[in-house]
Amino acid sequence: MRGSYFLVIKVERDMIVRTKRKEFPLKAGYYVYVGSAMNSLEKRVERHFRKDKKLHWHVDFLLKEAKLLRAYLIPSDAKIEEELSMEVSKFGKPIEGFGASDLRIDSNLHYFKDEPDKILTSILQRLGLKWKSVKSPNEVRELEGEK
Repeated sequence: MRGSYFLVIKVERDMIVRTKRKEFPLKAGYYVYVGSAMNSLEKRVERHFRKDKKLHWHVDFLLKEAKLLRAYLIPSDAKIEEELSMEVSKFGKPIEGFGASDLRIDSNLHYFKDEPDKILTSILQRLGLKWKSVKSPNEVRELEGEK
């Protein structure tokens, strides 16, 4: 499956995420990361749930310290990551420079004080997109088996 995804991440306390080249101060709260996987959406999302992995993307450094609550898999043959990130930024505060170096936007990570799920589902409904929400790598593997 190809497409984009949302990761809903809980940061328990104020922290600084250090990547290979940057530092990002983050407040306690909820964060939504917008990503895409135009080869294997399920494998990419399953990877994000794993704690033991090579740190590659900015979000990997964040997930080392924070809790991934759930992911929304959004199947699409079109690259809609940028559009989704712009929609999420209307409701959450973008963390400038986080994970969007290959796009024309400032960020793929957005801060929310409260749980963002109702906002995310309303965005997806308004855009007419289908999605599946998962809370574990096992649920992602079950989706792979449904093909």
